[in-house]
Formats: sequence, C-alpha cells, structure tokens
Amino acid sequence: MGGPMGMVDSGLPVVVFIIVNAITSLGWAIGAALAAGVVIAILRLVRKKPVTQAIGGLVAVGVAAFIAHRTGDAKGFFLLGIWSYVVYGGVLLLSVIVRWPLVGVIWESLNGRGKVWREDKRLVRLYDYATLVWTAVFALRFVVQQWLYADDQVGWLAAARIAMGYPLFLLAILATVLIVGRATGMKLPGWLSRKQA
Repeated sequence: MGGPMGMVDSGLPVVVFIIVNAITSLGWAIGAALAAGVVIAILRLVRKKPVTQAIGGLVAVGVAAFIAHRTGDAKGFFLLGIWSYVVYGGVLLLSVIVRWPLVGVIWESLNGRGKVWREDKRLVRLYDYATLVWTAVFALRFVVQQWLYADDQVGWLAAARIAMGYPLFLLAILATVLIVGRATGMKLPGWLSRKQA
C-alpha cells in the first residue's frame, strides 16, 4: 500500500486539483494535478519504489485530467474513479456468485496453497463473507461519490474520495483478517484473537 507516503501520494493530486480549481480555473487545475502526479512519480522512482506503481499513478491522474478536460467540468476529474468502483464491485460480487470468491483466490495464491481451499465448504463460505465486505466497500464508494457527483458537490466529492480511500481500505483488510485469519492458520495478535473468540 506504500504506507503513510502511499496515502499522501494517492491523495495529493486530488487536493492540488481542488485547491487550484477553486483559486483559478479548470485548465490550471488540470495542469497542477498532472504536475503533482509527475512530481510524485519522480519521487517514487528516487525513493526506489516500484516503477509500475509510479507509472500507474501518473496514468490514473492523466486519464482523470483528460476526462475533466473533455467534460469541461471539474467534477469530471472524479468520473473514472467513480465508475471503476462499479467494475471492481461487480467483479467481486460475480466471484461470489460463481463460488470462486476473489478474496480466497488472492489469499490462497499469496500463501502458496493452491486450490485445496475449494474443498473446504466452511472456508469457501468465509471467503464469500470477506469478498462481500470488499463488494460493500466499492458499492458504498460508488453510491456516495456518484450522489455528490450528480449534485455538483466537487469539494465534498474530493473529501469523500480521500476519506473513502485508505481508511475504508484498512477497515476492509481488518475485516478480512477477522473473518478468515484464524481459519487459514494465520497467527493473529492477541487483541485480534480475542475479537474472533
């Protein structure tokens, strides 16, 4: 996730865009957001962070800026993110429906256990629950931000984008660990084990 600097890196272009748009105009805001994205990408490379993360972040800011330019409206900057939530949430929900919950696929791949987990119905059900948590996160992001987008609340839209980013992401990770951690043999800290008991 990139730690605290990852949070700053992902939120800074949005903050720069909103501030510059409020002070000057859409064109300057787009330029400032792109400049912030370039600076962040360069700093990531200097800090020897993965190149793909740096380029991915810059491309995302570039696409968001392009959409804002094409729509001629500052809120267009958030359109890509809003509709990406539908795609992510839809894929997660579909994975539960077809009984291949994505949290299970990812968790088990990271732990190198292959497909054995598919034979344990209880574990598959736990992965369903964890995947539905992530589905709910993306659904909530979409509902709130689409409502703000439709209501032309650009400032609040930026605030929601940041507030519903890493904080919700961290809560979803915690929920995932609480749901499937002990069942998959993960050693949990004492306070998490007590919550699961």
